[in-house]
Amino acid sequence: MQTPSLSIPVAPARRPLPYLAAAYALGVFNDNFFKQSLLLLAVASGNTAFQGYALAAFTAPFLLLAAPAGWLADRLPKHRVAVAAKTLEVLAMLCGAVGLLRGSLPLMLVMLAIMGIQATFFSPALNGAIPELYPTDLVPRVNGVLRLLVTAAIMAGVATSGLVLDLRGPAWSGQPFGHVVAGGVVIAVAVLGWLAAWRIPALHAASPTAPFPWRGPWNTILDLLDAARDRALLLAIAADVFIWFVGSLELLLINPLGLRQFGLSNQATSGLLATQMCGVAAGGLLAGRLTPRLGWRRLAGWSGVALAIGLMLMAAVPLLPNGARVPGVCLLLAWVGIAGGLFLVPVESEVQILPSEERKGRVWAAGNFAVFAGILLSGFTANGLVAWFSPTTGFGVVGLLAVPLLLAGRTLMKRTA
Repeated sequence: MQTPSLSIPVAPARRPLPYLAAAYALGVFNDNFFKQSLLLLAVASGNTAFQGYALAAFTAPFLLLAAPAGWLADRLPKHRVAVAAKTLEVLAMLCGAVGLLRGSLPLMLVMLAIMGIQATFFSPALNGAIPELYPTDLVPRVNGVLRLLVTAAIMAGVATSGLVLDLRGPAWSGQPFGHVVAGGVVIAVAVLGWLAAWRIPALHAASPTAPFPWRGPWNTILDLLDAARDRALLLAIAADVFIWFVGSLELLLINPLGLRQFGLSNQATSGLLATQMCGVAAGGLLAGRLTPRLGWRRLAGWSGVALAIGLMLMAAVPLLPNGARVPGVCLLLAWVGIAGGLFLVPVESEVQILPSEERKGRVWAAGNFAVFAGILLSGFTANGLVAWFSPTTGFGVVGLLAVPLLLAGRTLMKRTA
């Protein structure tokens, strides 16, 4: 069986994908490696509530700093912003490593907040650079490859954090050997990502005279309202918020589904998450090839229907024989993951392509603002679902909630066609 190629056919002088992918994926690995390490340490110390503080620390910059992040991505050449953001990541990881060596959760929380700031500025610079570096018809394929690699980085970061923390060896300054190794890992990965960012091709500033957005989040809201004047762009941003909201809800339901409803081990429950993430990666890679043929509206429409059906079918899993329930869950999670990847890649490609060149960074940052607001809302929604329903029923409720949203999106698609 021949392995599918991940190469993108562009001119030799414009082949920055390995460096874009490395800078992006290494940063995502560090985010997830350190977040999972911090959460494991917090829970082990009996400080379970610290998980909520960690989520808030990482998410808050996307809401508070979206306006200056978008402005900077347009005001300066995007490769310079990317290098500066990766420099901040190195400093953040140094801070995090010290926190690990001292066993200081507050210091590690500060590091997580700095990583949130870094990601807030890096995201619009990188994603705004893709349509400047590649022809429009190749953007979905580039995003598909990035989605595959970033998904792998997420899984690797989450999976290796516990293994590294549990390593046995000589203590250093009274701290366990695994903590020392974890600190070295995050610093080394950050440096590699910083080196990769230097290889991103030079780009000109898209809007060098843009005024600074002094009103902060209000400027971001104005950017969203301005983007909403373009119905196609409004549809793409709304679809992006929808898929991240639904995806976040799913992830928050998987742990109680595995641990509480089916009595699985931590490792087996993590396997459920990995199953869905593999589906997302496969769907994203497939979407990169299908989007130019089918169009983003058609592909997003059909994959959205498949997503809702897969979620609703999860509610029927308890009706299966005992031995078929866990395999049934795995099959449906893979289905939902593939549908999510097929939905996500064409939608985010349109958010990159549709804005004019001088405001790509601002629009992407404003979209991040809306996406992370949706992710925060998903946390409260998941708490309600877990309180009132079994996890499998909760999945079914999410599928039902998706139906009117998909119908509204279909209506808007017809108006913007």
